[in-house]
Amino acid sequence: MSSAATHETTIDAPADLPTITIVREFDAPVEKLYRAWTDPDLVVRWIGPRNNETRIDHWDMRTGGSWRYVALRDGKEVAGFYGSFHEVRPNERIVQTFTFEGFPDGVSLETLTFDTLPGGRSRATIISVVDSLASRDAILSSGMDVGVREGYDRLDSLLSTM
Repeated sequence: MSSAATHETTIDAPADLPTITIVREFDAPVEKLYRAWTDPDLVVRWIGPRNNETRIDHWDMRTGGSWRYVALRDGKEVAGFYGSFHEVRPNERIVQTFTFEGFPDGVSLETLTFDTLPGGRSRATIISVVDSLASRDAILSSGMDVGVREGYDRLDSLLSTM
């Protein structure tokens, strides 16, 4: 584990809205955070829970592009995910769809924003919108919070080495 400080990841889901908001601060400037989020060679080093590896099958990081990656455990595929990049603004914002292949009707629209904070730090905020409260609740009960938190801890470590 790196000596980099880790920050709390907040995951908020208002009772009356089909949304999930994830916020995390990082001890790195926005440019590094954006690069770690968009360079597929870096993404595979941090995304998801610690006990998974990630294989990116397709990564076209541009407005109008698309992506697909697979989570692996002990060399076996355990989950696949895919989506489209609707807007990519370097160091500012990424709007994309996100679909878990195990539930292909559950497409979420995610808006990720990058904010510069004092002291060379930054914040990532993701707002995910789904089609219903039931879909949102299924996502929340899937264990996604573990993958998000562990992934962001891994991202902290990666950022400290870049």
